[in-house]
Amino acid sequence: MIITIASLKGGSGKTSLSVHLAHAIALAGRRVLLVDADPQASASTWASAREEKPPFSVVGMARNTLHRELPDLVSTYDHALIDTPPRTSKLTGSAIVSSDLVLIPVQPSSYDVWAAAETVAMVEQVQGIKPDLLAAFVVNRAIGRTVIARDILDALQDYPFPVLPTTIAQRVAIAESSGGHTVFEVEPSGAAARDFRALAKDVLKLMGAEKW
Repeated sequence: MIITIASLKGGSGKTSLSVHLAHAIALAGRRVLLVDADPQASASTWASAREEKPPFSVVGMARNTLHRELPDLVSTYDHALIDTPPRTSKLTGSAIVSSDLVLIPVQPSSYDVWAAAETVAMVEQVQGIKPDLLAAFVVNRAIGRTVIARDILDALQDYPFPVLPTTIAQRVAIAESSGGHTVFEVEPSGAAARDFRALAKDVLKLMGAEKW
C-alpha cells in the first residue's frame, strides 16, 4: 500500500510526519519504504545523518515518472510512504496517482486550512480517474487544546475528506529528533511517540490494514 504525504503549502511538516509515520509502521513489524520525492531531499538528508541503518528503507526518487516506477520498487515492501515537495508540480501529481491514500498535513491556522483547498483539488482531480483513492487530513504541530485548534477542526469539516482522530502536537522531542533520529529513539515512551503510534493505527485502520 502506498501513502503519499502531500501539501502544496510549505512548512506543514511533511518530512517529519513522513519519517515518524514510517518508523511507527515499521515498529508494527511491517516492511516500510520511504520514498523521498522532494528535490530538496530532506528525508534522504535525515537518513544520511544517522550513524546506523534506519529502521526502514529510504530511497530518493524526485521524478515525474513515480507512478510508473513505484509498482516494481515497492513490490518487496508492505507499505511505502512518499514525501513530496511543497508546491504544485507534475512530481506531486505523479505521487498522488500512484497512491492508495493521500495524507494532507494541516497546521492549526486559518491560513493552512485555506491553503489546503489547492491540495484537495489536486486529489479530487486524481479521484476522477482513480475513484478508490483515499484521502484524509492530519492536524500537525498543534499547540495544546487551544480554541484555534478546535476551530480548525470545525473548518476542515467543510472539505470532503475526513480528519484523522489523532492530532500530532508540537513537542520538544520532535524537534530534538531532526538530526537523523525519531522520537522512538529520542524518547520512546514519551507523548510524541504515543502520538505517532496512534496516528499509524489511524492510517492502517483507514486502509483496512489495522492488524498489528
